[in-house]
Amino acid sequence: MTSSRSGPRRYVLDANALVSLIEDRPGSAIRVRHLIEEGLREELPLFISAVNWGEVYYVSLRRHGEAKAREVEAIFRQLPITVVAADMDRATRAGGLKTKYNLAYADAFAAELAIERGAWLVTSDPDFSNLGKALAVYSLPHHAS
Repeated sequence: MTSSRSGPRRYVLDANALVSLIEDRPGSAIRVRHLIEEGLREELPLFISAVNWGEVYYVSLRRHGEAKAREVEAIFRQLPITVVAADMDRATRAGGLKTKYNLAYADAFAAELAIERGAWLVTSDPDFSNLGKALAVYSLPHHAS
């Protein structure tokens, strides 16, 4: 890993972490809410890849319709979460992680961002365990979609 998780805590949210919050999933939503509140209180950085935000929007749109998806977007814009763009360098590194660890495409962006920022990845997806010590995972309870 190129950066260290020492210093102030940082968190990268995978799409399923935000979906858990939106859908108020038992066990997960409260933990994600706590991280957001902690981020506000202690000025801890929270990040999400633009690719993962797109996945959150897509899931909201597909499951709940356009009005709910727009509401989710409006609420999200008020949260202390920085959306990190997917430029060519980031996409190249994510593509490498996808290939090496057999990750889903959007998941590779979450992992890349967490590794690059030296952050904990907040997720319920067990596939990230493939990365071993290369990635610190803040595990949420798994929820079947």
